[in-house]
Amino acid sequence: MSKIKTIIFDFGDVFINLDKVATSKNFLKLGVSENFKSEMHNTLLDYERGLITTKKFLVNFNEKFPKIPSQKIIDAWNSMILDFPEHRLEFIENLALKNKYKLLLLSNTNDLHMQQVIKNMGRVRFSRFKNCFDKFYLSQHIHLTKPANSIYEFVLQSNNLQADECLFIDDLKENTEAALKMGIHVWNIIPTAQDVTQLFDLKTDIF
Repeated sequence: MSKIKTIIFDFGDVFINLDKVATSKNFLKLGVSENFKSEMHNTLLDYERGLITTKKFLVNFNEKFPKIPSQKIIDAWNSMILDFPEHRLEFIENLALKNKYKLLLLSNTNDLHMQQVIKNMGRVRFSRFKNCFDKFYLSQHIHLTKPANSIYEFVLQSNNLQADECLFIDDLKENTEAALKMGIHVWNIIPTAQDVTQLFDLKTDIF
């Protein structure tokens, strides 16, 4: 019998499809160096943690790259956000209906990306998705990002959870490794070969 009581899901490349190289490619077309992530490291991290506004995020970009209009920066930044397949939405809705597990979402994201997610999904589908979760944690709202221990500690403590009764699903190895070190069961999903809807077929060792 499974001892898993809580399932914690990442968002990007778990539910919604991403093209992670699209942003760098599109910035390159605008004349932005491939090293922009290291050059803008503090701005990107602060934005993901909700420590600066979208306006400040764009101001910082404009100061670094004054010839690029803000809308082109937004378009390049959001180009990684793709579609949300209906079969994954139905999967999480059905799982929520069973009421067998506490369901949490834990995502490193930012305001512009979430606006694009809602635009791509439509507000009705996004609401359907969000309503499946007991808690919906976005990094810009809780001011914490994966893979820092503090974000996992926050989720465990805020929900009075035992680490060994939780499963965390994420596509990034560094995120699942950090959770694993804290005693949380993990599934480092491979987006090109696996689908979250296969959870109970592929993770029989946990369930």
